[in-house]
Amino acid sequence: MKSVSKLSFAVPVIIAVVIALWLLADSAQNQPTSVRSVERPDNLKTDDAGFSAGRPQYPSRLVNDSAEHTVPDHLPASLEGTTEPGGWAITDRFGNLTPTGELRQLFEYYLSALGEEDLSQLVARVRLALSVLEEPARSQALDTLGRYLDYKLALSDLEAAYGEAGVSGAGEMERRMLEIQALRRTWMNADTAEAFFADEEAIDQYQLKKRRIGGDGSLTEEQREAAFAEAEMALPEPLRQARENTHKFARYEQAREAMENDPEALRAWRRQEFGDEAAQRLEALDAEQKDWNRRWQSYVEERDALKASGLAEPEKDESLSQLREKYFSGTERVRAKALDSVQ
Repeated sequence: MKSVSKLSFAVPVIIAVVIALWLLADSAQNQPTSVRSVERPDNLKTDDAGFSAGRPQYPSRLVNDSAEHTVPDHLPASLEGTTEPGGWAITDRFGNLTPTGELRQLFEYYLSALGEEDLSQLVARVRLALSVLEEPARSQALDTLGRYLDYKLALSDLEAAYGEAGVSGAGEMERRMLEIQALRRTWMNADTAEAFFADEEAIDQYQLKKRRIGGDGSLTEEQREAAFAEAEMALPEPLRQARENTHKFARYEQAREAMENDPEALRAWRRQEFGDEAAQRLEALDAEQKDWNRRWQSYVEERDALKASGLAEPEKDESLSQLREKYFSGTERVRAKALDSVQ
């Protein structure tokens, strides 16, 4: 899939691959024909000699098993200092779950820590988060979680089937895109698939159109630009706005670099481009970033000297903690510690 990495659907699904390895499962041989009639038999056969009969093939089974898990008070290290996504606990007037993109964000928030904790523990964390829901929404959310996990395993099998083979063009890309869209609607109902993946699929369609337009040699440059603009206009409004904001801030980065030595000119440019209120926020953020950069540079110099001092690990760790307290406050210390881990 390397040759189609520009499409979001072709990005390697790391979490799904780890799930597949954790379960030691071969590709799913018996995929359901409807999300309302999924059967997950207890003893599925496989030709994979490495498959352990004592482990479930479908990770959705972990949802029920997770009721027995005790969730630790502390979060995995990668989630320390972060906030659990909100806005997902939505129900209709009958108490049924309303699927949203925010619910998928909740699932991915915890699954992103796979490797720091095993899958069953992370599923237990999601189950605890979902416990704020009343019935029937709670059971529906747990069912959605199970189907989402099974979908991710099936997706990893599909990605593995693609392997490293390239694609012959837009037609092949579209075929693969449609296969993934169908897979989502096999494991989840239409409302859930739409809520979880609508934006992603809209972007895929946009990228596919761009590829076709770019490869159409019959178009003049003017026609090509018009076709690109038309393709972008087909995006949902929130995505168009997000793209416009991305372009706008890219221009801001260029302007900030060009006017580095002329703060008044930069201030005027910000006001013209973003308006007074947004320009003031940007100026404040710039000042905060400069302050952070100054403190970070001083901290790094002292940190590196400390690491080279030959202190034993316990004393060195304690000294590093004190050094972070000297230069940073609150969540800044979490950020500094995280940056230290990748230095």
